[in-house]
Amino acid sequence: MQHHSRSEQHSNGRIGWLRAAVLGANDGIISTSCLLLGVAAAEAGRSELLTAGVAALVAGAMSMAAGEYVSVSSQGDAEKADLDREREELRAQPVAEHRELASIYVARGVTPELASQVAKQLMAHDALSAHARDELGILEGTKARPVQAAVTSAITFSAGAALPLLTAALVPSTLLIPLLALTSLLFLVVLGWLGARAGNAPPLRAAIRVGCLGMLAMGITFGIGRMLGTVV
Repeated sequence: MQHHSRSEQHSNGRIGWLRAAVLGANDGIISTSCLLLGVAAAEAGRSELLTAGVAALVAGAMSMAAGEYVSVSSQGDAEKADLDREREELRAQPVAEHRELASIYVARGVTPELASQVAKQLMAHDALSAHARDELGILEGTKARPVQAAVTSAITFSAGAALPLLTAALVPSTLLIPLLALTSLLFLVVLGWLGARAGNAPPLRAAIRVGCLGMLAMGITFGIGRMLGTVV
């Protein structure tokens, strides 16, 4: 029974990372495929098309990394401030903090007597960790890690962006637009399915949703590119 619980916990931890990876790759596919279709619709040559695609991949990866670093760093600063404040409260008001922790367990259905005992034992073992977990909701496995988040976002975005870029580099020019649209749509549907499975959501609904949104985004970008190509 204990072995099953540990496996379930590890699986839940992997789900968070898988969903983040799927989202990053999804962003890479949509943004790069839309840009390539827009440029192709404007009747640019393959050299210009690939240059724009590589630039989109690099710029998008850097943007994702920077955005994640700033966002997660802010989360980390907030967590640190909460922990510092909690550490000071534990030092100044240990009795009140014990009552507060016990009340949390009571609210979850534990009897007051048992809740008091659990709070006492947990605080004797590691008071700050107990309050961080049960009062503040800060878990060791979910603590903010800015560098890790930035690198992961850059890698997953680049992997997603590379798929339509490789398609644009390999397919014949006469079939570029339809094959780029179809393969990008296929990539999006597969990722939507995987993301839903990772989150235990209905995969077919998610795949259809991301596919429809991808088609809409690519259609709008293609239309704008075609319009600009005839005007400029």
